Parts: sequence; C-alpha cells; structure tokens
Amino acid sequence: MKNLLIETASGSYPVSVGRNIIETELIKQVKVIKPSSILIIADAAVQSLYGERLLNAMSHSYKTEVFVVPSGEENKSFQSFYDIQTLALKLGLDRKSLILAFGGGVIGDLAGFAAATYMRGIPFIQLPTTLLAHDSAVGGKVAINHPEGKNMIGAFHQPRAVIYDLAFLSTLPVHELRSGFAEVIKHGLIGNADFYHWLTSEISVLDDLDDEKLQHMILEGIRVKAAVVKEDEKETGVRAHLNFGHTLGHAIEASEGYGKISHGDGVAIGMLFAIWLSGKIHSLSLPYEKIKNWFKELGFPVEVPENLSADALISRMLKDKKSHSGTITMVLLKTIGAPETSSFERDQLRSLLETWRQEGSV
Repeated sequence: MKNLLIETASGSYPVSVGRNIIETELIKQVKVIKPSSILIIADAAVQSLYGERLLNAMSHSYKTEVFVVPSGEENKSFQSFYDIQTLALKLGLDRKSLILAFGGGVIGDLAGFAAATYMRGIPFIQLPTTLLAHDSAVGGKVAINHPEGKNMIGAFHQPRAVIYDLAFLSTLPVHELRSGFAEVIKHGLIGNADFYHWLTSEISVLDDLDDEKLQHMILEGIRVKAAVVKEDEKETGVRAHLNFGHTLGHAIEASEGYGKISHGDGVAIGMLFAIWLSGKIHSLSLPYEKIKNWFKELGFPVEVPENLSADALISRMLKDKKSHSGTITMVLLKTIGAPETSSFERDQLRSLLETWRQEGSV
C-alpha cells in the first residue's frame, strides 16, 4: 500500500492505494471521524459484488444503512439526489453522520453532493471502484447532471479520506478501464511529460494491467491533480487546466445522452481536438498523429460521432462553466506538460471544429 496526502485551503486528507486494504484503512479513518451513523451510497453493480463485504466491515460497530443507485451516468440526477436526501431524513441522519461513496465517479459525485448539502454539509469518504474515479474522487468537486449540461449543479466539498482498493478494479470490463485511462492520459499531458512518455511506452493494451502499473498510474495521476488543487481549490485559475479535453467531451456526452458514450471516450475525442487546435492556433509541433494512432490502438474513438452537428456542439460548449460572455474557453497545450487556456468566439471555434472533422475524414 502507498499513501498520498492531499492538501487544500480547506484542509488535508489521505489517499491510500493498494490491494485488499478496504477494511483496515476504512475502519482506521472511520474511528477518527467517530460518526453517529453511516449511510453507504453504492453503485448497483458494485453492491452486488462487494456490498456485503463493506456492510459487514461497518455494521458491527456503527448503525449502517445502504442506498443503492442503478449503474450509469444517467442516474447522477436530481431524482437520485432527492431520493438520497429523502432517505437520509427518514433515517434521522444528523450532522455527525458519515456518507460512504462506494462506486465509480458517478457515485462519488452524487454521494459527495448529497453530503455537501445535507444539513449544510456532513463528512464523506470516497471508496472508488473504477480507474476513472482516480480523477473525480480527489479534489472535492461534487455535482449532479442536468439535461442542459454535465456537472452544472454542485459544490466544493472535500472528502475526509480516499481509499483506493485495487481489488475492486479486477472485475472492471475493458471499456471501463479505457474510460478511466483517458483521465490518466490527461494528467500526463497537462502535468507530467515523463509520466506521459511512460504511459506511451508501457501501455498499449488495457486488459493486462497488473497491480504495479495500476498503482503507479493512479498515484501519478493523483499527484498531478493534487498539485493543481493545492494551488487552486475552487477553480478560480489553474484548476481549469484539469478540464483539458472536457469542453468538447462534455458536449458530446450531453448531446448523445448521458450513458450513450462513456466519459473517457468523450474526453479522448476532446483531447485530440485540443491537441490539434493547439498546433493549429500556436504553430506548435505536437505529436498529434502519434497520439491519435495510440488512441486507436487502445480502442478510443478518434472522431466526433457523425450525427452530432458542429452547431449543436458549439451551443453545448457555450454552456460550459469556463465559458463567458459568448466566448468558449478551451484548455490547450503549449507543449506536453504545459497547458494554457485560450478563448474563442462561437463562429471561430465552429469553423475550426468543422475543419478538424473534415481533415479526420480524409
């Protein structure tokens, strides 16, 4: 097992990564919090595989209840949020109660937002079970989706701990690993060139990742994010760099309908556009074709779905949290490991997006 300490303006908390650590590490962290009761918010698939194990670890010492959320991005919704709050009130949870987020990024965001808003904020612990959640479990951004935009309704609420048990990743299908790997790649591209080069040299297929590589990927990705969050917890400056690939990626997700395309696949397309755009706007020599071919080998889509028009995507991108006064803010690269933000007028970015799509279809 290896540990990191996440430091923010509002406090610090540990991240633990290893195999079969959930019971010992969770019991240790819960003893520090001393909760009056515990509510586990669990993904349905995760609950069916591991729910009894987690419940047994907690229920011997604490009054513990479970709320199961159907799997899928579409369930990070107002209705799920409302149902959790209703159950919490009926159970009589108080300000000393603890929420455990047991699942992937959807559960972490949903449970974290419930914790942030119930009685104006109660503690929660992240228990991520997917590779994708290495990004969302750290940093305190919690939210739910709206049909008009992804993660537009939320809060900043840091967890008290993040416990990453690699045993839970053993049952992930390859498409879920790929979705999470997109965020791993993102962290290398924006924050650590050596890590990016390690990824390209060491990983060409995802179905044979061993614990050593997984642990290294997760810890290095979290280190990049932790450094950014320490400098800018509330996304008033450099934290926006973590949205590399997400402006177009979120627009694709929302336009297709949540759950129709994975978050990682959307971000992969968004990163390719951002890399191409970086070279086009700033006359930079970036390894666009090399990255595109690597993405193909890994199974990522490398083009925007044909059914999505540039106009529809630009309209979605204008609703992005980073966009202001009719301009769209994109996170670009000056070089590998050095991001920057650039603003584009609607028509300018639409034209560039259309050019990129045409070049990709040639």
